[in-house]
Amino acid sequence: MSLNRALVQHLVELRKRLLLALASVIFCFVSLVYFANHIYQLLASPLMRYLPAGTSMIATDVATPFFTPIKLTLFCAVALSVPMILYQLWQFIAPGLKRQERNLFAPMLLSGSLLFYLGISFAYMVVLPAAFSFFTATTPQGVTMATDISSYLDFVLALFMAFGLAFEIPILVFLLCKLGLCEVSELTKARPHVVVASFVLGMLLTPPDIISQTLLAIPMCLLFELGILASRCWISTTPEHTAKLSI
Repeated sequence: MSLNRALVQHLVELRKRLLLALASVIFCFVSLVYFANHIYQLLASPLMRYLPAGTSMIATDVATPFFTPIKLTLFCAVALSVPMILYQLWQFIAPGLKRQERNLFAPMLLSGSLLFYLGISFAYMVVLPAAFSFFTATTPQGVTMATDISSYLDFVLALFMAFGLAFEIPILVFLLCKLGLCEVSELTKARPHVVVASFVLGMLLTPPDIISQTLLAIPMCLLFELGILASRCWISTTPEHTAKLSI
């Protein structure tokens, strides 16, 4: 009976946390939906700057001009709600964690959120302008570039998710070393394999163009090195691991 009561209490707590996270997403969405078209214009600006004079984006379906900005607004609402979602996750699992685990988990959530936002910002400010500049410059003569707004959104969101997740690499590398699943010396020896894997993942996670693939693979390699550096710093401050530090 006590086991059933504990299970019910956990389910009630889980429902509470899920509802609070959902309420955060709904609040952000309702706050932003009035500006949906402006948000889409902001997202489309990297492409619009490079479109030839007299051309514009198009909509190939009757309902696309309405649903596409709404879809983008929902994505923005979820992205803005990430801190609240992670906070609710933390509140749910923290009581079951040991003190050392709580001290590790909280900074990981914070740094993970910041790195995810940094990845999206990098994709928007660096990757999109470079990719669209390349695309428009290589458009064959006599071909008019008219991008569908729905296809453009899918393209951009795929890049955002790829770069947002790729920027979590330092967290992954640090956790591997922190939990004792891998040694820093093993990671340093694996550098050539990581470089190859980064370009393969860049090919798989991004749309099929060499610009976005390269601009994803290079940061992944640098972020891997950042994870190794963070692991070295942690080991150097932990006496029982100092002897394992790879010079």
